[in-house]
Amino acid sequence: MRFEVFGKPSCAMCKSTKDKLNHLLARSGPTPQAALAFVDMDTVEGMAEGAFNDVHEVPTVIVRSDSGNELARWEKKVPPSVEVQAFLGAGHGAAAAP
Repeated sequence: MRFEVFGKPSCAMCKSTKDKLNHLLARSGPTPQAALAFVDMDTVEGMAEGAFNDVHEVPTVIVRSDSGNELARWEKKVPPSVEVQAFLGAGHGAAAAP
């Protein structure tokens, strides 16, 4: 599983989002169940990646399965911890119990 944060280095909410996801991933166990990637929307490459993924607001967080399918998306907000933890507790792409 992979968490992709589309944001800008100067954006306080983007930094909070990235920090929160890093913290939750670190708490998920000794071997992280997911990777975290930051896509800098201030760069040409980041804007191209954002356009490809239909990202119009920062921060945008996309959760992808190991096969690359989009599982969830949060736009212009920090994802709620309980929703992120549901993915981390689900393991191999299975849905977590509510």
